[in-house]
Order: sequence, then C-alpha cells, then structure tokens
Amino acid sequence: MSLRILLVRHGLSSFNLEHRIQGRDDLSSLTEAGLEQARATGAALAELQLDAAYSSPLRRARDTANTLLVAHGGGLIPQLDDDLLEVDLAPWTGMLSSEVRERFPEQHRLWREQPEALQLQRADGSSYQPIPELMAQAQRFAARLLAAHDPGAPQGQTVLVVGHNAILRCLLLALLDLPASGFRRLRLDNASLSVLNVSPAEPGAGRRFSVQIESLNGTTHLHGEVCAGHLPAKGPGPRLLLVRHGETDWNRQGRFQGQIDIPLNSNGHAQAAAAGAFLSRVRFDRAYSSSMARPRQTAEGILRHHPGVPLTSVSDLVEIGHGHWEGRLEQEIAAEWGALLADWKRAPETVQMPDGETIHDVWDRSLRGWNRIAAGLDDHETALVVAHDAVNKTILCALLGLAPADIWAVKQGNGGVTVIDYPQGADQPPVVVCLNQTTHLGGVLDRTAAGAL
Repeated sequence: MSLRILLVRHGLSSFNLEHRIQGRDDLSSLTEAGLEQARATGAALAELQLDAAYSSPLRRARDTANTLLVAHGGGLIPQLDDDLLEVDLAPWTGMLSSEVRERFPEQHRLWREQPEALQLQRADGSSYQPIPELMAQAQRFAARLLAAHDPGAPQGQTVLVVGHNAILRCLLLALLDLPASGFRRLRLDNASLSVLNVSPAEPGAGRRFSVQIESLNGTTHLHGEVCAGHLPAKGPGPRLLLVRHGETDWNRQGRFQGQIDIPLNSNGHAQAAAAGAFLSRVRFDRAYSSSMARPRQTAEGILRHHPGVPLTSVSDLVEIGHGHWEGRLEQEIAAEWGALLADWKRAPETVQMPDGETIHDVWDRSLRGWNRIAAGLDDHETALVVAHDAVNKTILCALLGLAPADIWAVKQGNGGVTVIDYPQGADQPPVVVCLNQTTHLGGVLDRTAAGAL
C-alpha cells in the first residue's frame, strides 16, 4: 500500500490581491474569491476519503482548510501545525512587492534568482537565511508526517496538508530529497492541488520510502468546466506543454512497447480528443512530437483545434529501446531476466536493457531534443510537445533537478498535460508550472493505465 499526500495552497488572500508580502505574519485574510476556491477544492476532493488533515495556523491557511473540509463533507477538523507556517520575511511583511524591489534591489534580486542565498536581519539585528530555515522546518514536518502515517501500513491512507506557497515548495523538496536550490523550479498557485504517492522503497534501494509526484499545481478544479483550458497564467518567456501520448492496447495490457510502433487504441484517441478540448483555448505557435505513431496521433488529435500549426517530428523523442523486452509482459520478463528487472525497479540508472538502451541514453537524447525546441522559441511563443513515458520522465527529472536514478519519482499518465515556463529565457532555469494534469480525463487523480516501463 502507499500514503497519498494532497498538498493545497491557501486560497486567494487580501495580500495576494494587493501584491503585498505576507510571510508568516497573520495580517492577511481570505478574500471571497479565496473562500470560493476553498469550497471548489473541497468539492473536487469529495470522491476521496481523507484520513487526516493538517494546516498552518495562519488565518488564510486555517480558513482554507476549514472551508475545504466542510465542502468535502468528511467531518474532519484540521490539526494545526507550526511547522507549516510560511517563510519568515519579517523585515518585508506588509510591503508591496514593488516597494521591496525599489528599497532593497540586491536582496530582491537574490529572492527572485537565488532565494536560498538570501539573508535578512531580525529586529534584534541578527541575520538569518529564510529558505534554509524553512527547509529545516519542512524536513521536520515531513519526518513527523511519515512517522504518523506509515506508507508501508497494510491499508493506505490519504492525508490533506494545507499551507503556503514557500513552505509547500520546501516540503516538496524535502520529500524528494532535493536541495533548497530547487525552490525556484516549482510553482504553486492559490488553492492548487498537488498529489504525492509515498510507498516503501524497493529492497536494496538505500532509502526507506519512494516518493512519486502524481500531479503538481493543478488548478482546473477551480474553474468548473475542465475542457475550458484553465492552466496557470503564462508569464514572460517561452512556454512548452509536454503531453504523454494516449493509451495503446499494449499500455492497457501492461506490455513493454519501447520502439515497437504501436498505434493508439480507441480509448487513446478519446484521450487525445479530451486533451485537445482541454487545450483548445491555448494558443500554440509550434508543435513537435516523437516520430512514432502513438504520439503523432495524439498531437494530431490536439491540433484539430489549432489548424495551421505545423507539426514537426523529432527522432530524439522516441521511446526508450527496451531491446528483447519489447512486446513482453512483466511476468514474461521476470521469468527470463528476473534480477535485471528487479534492478530496473530499484536502480534504473544501472540497467543496460538486453540489446536496448540505458536510461542515460534516453536522458541524453531526450534533453538534446527538448533543449533544441526550447531554444528555438521566442519569448512570446508556446509550443506543444508530445512524447512517451520514459522520455517525458527524463526531461522532467532534469528540469526538477533530479537524476536518472529518480525516474520513478515522476508520473506521466496517458494524455496527461505538463506545463514548463522559461521566465528568463530558454538558456536559464525553467519553472515546472504544473505536472501531469489529467482532470480532463475525469477526476482529480490520474486513473490512466499503469502500462509498463
């Protein structure tokens, strides 16, 4: 079994609306729009049984949690936890963002570009580093959460955590065992929903638990109709939408596909059509896909809403070559290559597929193709990229600061949509705006075929 963690940022607050620094002072409150966001989030989660709920004690988070849980209808009361308090920006609290930029230009630059290096001064004159302190706080909460809700328990649990932008980003980094330097790679909007799955690690993996991001920064539930294309707003710089192809018969059967060119099945075509409707209001300037049939058919289904957008095939984005495993079910592979399959699950970066590729091979070529696409975009442009499970996972691991060993930490559902922004240009660090959005396929959880990889 596993532990499902639902991370929700508080709804729109008065300070959010005014573009003021909030920090951990309790000066702002939820707006009417924020309360409605909390109710919408609770309604979206009504299908799930929640076993526990935790919240920051600050009003904007506490009121979000209480309102959400009433709308959910499960009767839970949130446990308030000081380790979910927001980042301490006391010298700036209450200031407009523009005022901080004007009065403290160098510190503001650090906050925007390298927040883990920012130092501030407390009222007593002592200096401190807000993000390293917040990381320690997040690590404490993560340790207590996993101790209270054992991911290895016979029956899995679902736990809600309501907090703030910075603390939830640090909590994600802590659970993924990433450093504070990854803080700016993540984005969490008001009342967004992120889903993490925590399970016991494979034997010999060198850690107790394995953490998977099922989805990140989902906001579609806040807008009612999921086919209205409500993605987080685009800022400066180019944007890329990364989509995994729709379902094939071999996905449904759990058969390893690799570079055998299996087409979409009827459900896969329906998933492509649903993704197309979901993205119908997005303006695409360019589109790219793996040269294989299943991603190309998915891209064509999406582009029916975007006549005139050219579709370019990219050979670097073809799926991992599984070699002799291709066309086989997992139990067939286990019978002949049991130890190698166990290594693939435990330490994928160590495995050479029999007469196939390594994850390092896929990592190098998929990033080469991705980076070439990103570098070719102007700041105002948005591109669609449709590829495969392993290809998408390697791209996303690299963008999140993970390694080839971590490909199981990212989920990619058939027809799932991921958004990547480059706010400072394609040669600067990206922001994972949202990851593996599948609400257009039904519900807030990814219920696509498990497939085989």
